[in-house]
Amino acid sequence: MTQASHQDTLHAWLQAEADTLERLSKGPGPGVATRAQLAGKNGLQTMQAMLAGELPYAAIARTLDFCLIEVGEGRAVFQGTPGSQHFNPMGTVHGGWFATLLDSALGCAVHTLMPEGRAYTTAELSVNIVRALTPDVKRVRAVGSVVHCGRQLATADARLVGPDGKLYAHATTTCLVFDVAAKSGA
Repeated sequence: MTQASHQDTLHAWLQAEADTLERLSKGPGPGVATRAQLAGKNGLQTMQAMLAGELPYAAIARTLDFCLIEVGEGRAVFQGTPGSQHFNPMGTVHGGWFATLLDSALGCAVHTLMPEGRAYTTAELSVNIVRALTPDVKRVRAVGSVVHCGRQLATADARLVGPDGKLYAHATTTCLVFDVAAKSGA
């Protein structure tokens, strides 16, 4: 990838992030959606409503400086800004930041395939960091895709890449899929 195309990609990423943050700033902010807010929505509709700023987003996104950029059926993309507040004592981004960003992309990709009344939880997460993140890397994207979604298990994989196409990490997950219990009296 040429330096010019790298800059074009970074510019597009920054614009997508600005657009998303503007929508989110007009919504309910960080938090947890209520059962009433989720009623009648499947997982993809829920994720789309979150991205549109109609439902609360996870507070950890603000804490770790990342956000959901796009969702589709079986796919979720998060973009993050690795900053000095995420550094380990060696001056590179802590592995937990990698893992959280990748876990978000993986889990939300699975979430897009949940029918109404079904949910999931991460049972296993495997992260392979192949390149350090330093202050020179301004943004990265975690792109998660579902490999399999069944009645009891779902699997997904994700890649963490820079705007120049460099791979920084990749991950896989296995999620347990289950029915959400209806709250009595509601």
